[in-house]
Amino acid sequence: MTNRTPDEKLFLAGMILSMTCWGFSWTAGKIIGAYGDAITISFLRFALTFISLLAMVVVIKDKISIKKSGIADVLIATALLSFYTYLFFLGLQKGKAGAGGVLVTVLNPIIAYAIMLVLAKRKPTLNEAAGLTLGLVAGAILLKVVSDPTQIFTSGNIYFLIAAFAWAVLSRFTARATRYGSSVAFSFWIYGLSTLLFLVIAGKEPAMTIVRTADFKFWANLFFSATITTSLATTFYFIATSRIGASRASSFIFMVPFSAALGSWLFLGEKIETHTIVGGILGIAAVYILNRK
Repeated sequence: MTNRTPDEKLFLAGMILSMTCWGFSWTAGKIIGAYGDAITISFLRFALTFISLLAMVVVIKDKISIKKSGIADVLIATALLSFYTYLFFLGLQKGKAGAGGVLVTVLNPIIAYAIMLVLAKRKPTLNEAAGLTLGLVAGAILLKVVSDPTQIFTSGNIYFLIAAFAWAVLSRFTARATRYGSSVAFSFWIYGLSTLLFLVIAGKEPAMTIVRTADFKFWANLFFSATITTSLATTFYFIATSRIGASRASSFIFMVPFSAALGSWLFLGEKIETHTIVGGILGIAAVYILNRK
């Protein structure tokens, strides 16, 4: 067993902390989603995220310029991110944070892989077919469509399912971010434009009502969700992909479903159901098979 240097230990701790924050963000989203409609809450989260990204750009003195060739990708990514966030809060207002966190984070890479195969116009290999089939089984268990097909519409799962698809498509565009500028600059623009979009849709008055009446619990969870999770944890993940490669960095994402379920149990008292555990484990196995060389 090799001894890790202090920098490697710090880097490992940072990745573990970042993935835990990603999982706990589902709990924070469930809490702040109870303070208003999904559109208004989405606007407030985008606004605070944009402010924190602006502060980060100033501190690290990063350029926010984007090449003209990347404008189309920025606009498409903005639409997809806005749609995903809206579905995120709709699902959390109807369903459970733990179940939603496991479902979306497990199905997202499986859907993304399927999209890649379609765009590449090639048939899956035997290994890929096995992984995708196992992923479909995991999705069916997570959505409870086998035992009770109506659950997909009554538990908020339909929103989580569409959100997973939207994020999978979004990842195709964010993966090309560094072609047009820095990852931080790409995030800066899509969060800024999303903030403006939701301001137009939601209007100023509903947001101001929440700002005037919200308590410390709301602001603490909004700060965690927008600043700690989105700005800091995600940026650290971007740095990780550049240092150790996307495939090695993505292996840490396996922690997110477990931390999402753990956070909802610790802070919301949600019971971790059997179908969530079984579906989550099968989904992680499917992602492992798909990414195995």
